[in-house]
Amino acid sequence: MNVFLWILAGVLAAFFLAAGATKLTQSKRKLLASGNMGWVEDFSAGSVKLIATTEVLGAIGLILPGALDIAPILVPLAATGLAVIMIGAIITHARRKEWQPVGLNAVVLILAVLVAIFRFGPNSF
Repeated sequence: MNVFLWILAGVLAAFFLAAGATKLTQSKRKLLASGNMGWVEDFSAGSVKLIATTEVLGAIGLILPGALDIAPILVPLAATGLAVIMIGAIITHARRKEWQPVGLNAVVLILAVLVAIFRFGPNSF
């Protein structure tokens, strides 16, 4: 189970690192022009950067504390925080009637919740 959780955390970390880095490195205008991030028009540029920063920090929090064995309690806390971000994403996309991203967000939410539950529980570090 531990190997499975590491793989799951690695996949989630890669997903959130890529998503967060994209939002951090591109302007709001470029994100809108990309075609698949229309939701950014509902948020200020600062809010988009804040979301991106939390995604990047969450990705780091899924891996480094467990790998370095420094405050490993941060792993399930990071997974919980990323799950909260996914709940917000689902709500945002549902309000905009963007149903395709809701499915992806729901899958990522479930994976983050699994990491949080099992890293808090019997497979904690």
